[in-house]
Amino acid sequence: MAKLEKKSGYDITAYDLGVRADTTELIARRWRSECNARLTQEYRCGIVFSFGTNDIAMEEDKLRVSVEQSIVNARDIVAEARGWLPTLWVSPPPVNDEDMPFASLPGRDRYFSSQRIAELNKNYKKIARTLSVPYLDICTPLLTDARWLTYFRKNDGVHPRASGYMLIAKKVRDWPAWRDFLNHGADQNNK
Repeated sequence: MAKLEKKSGYDITAYDLGVRADTTELIARRWRSECNARLTQEYRCGIVFSFGTNDIAMEEDKLRVSVEQSIVNARDIVAEARGWLPTLWVSPPPVNDEDMPFASLPGRDRYFSSQRIAELNKNYKKIARTLSVPYLDICTPLLTDARWLTYFRKNDGVHPRASGYMLIAKKVRDWPAWRDFLNHGADQNNK
């Protein structure tokens, strides 16, 4: 995404701080220190979050993080970020339910569900509204996008191929809050 924005004339540096299989509990412990190490007052900075899929994966017949705890974690993370820097939030995308289980390691199966992601998305959207943080729901339109599931073919069911990530990037790039974030991020929701 940063490459696309650079081609459009934006001087942007992006740090992807995602860690495979991280839940909101794990993100809550590390996000601030990792951002502190990268985001300086010398430059106009902001944060874009997208998480939750790993919380509601079933492993050994239970959710990795309960929906209630995921909501609390998300609220705490985004509220703190919003009070510090301009903050945007992108929903978790749906998965390919037909390719479950996802074998994260040999003998460790995780069952992801687009329906559970959609329910979490509804809760996250409410939190974002309450916190006045711009929220992009990519989950809902992708659930009915005929192309979406084709992007998982010959992959693992959780991570789309490059064409799927490009579709997500396009949705973010077309989002008015993202455009405003790029153009006026220092004036956004942390004031």
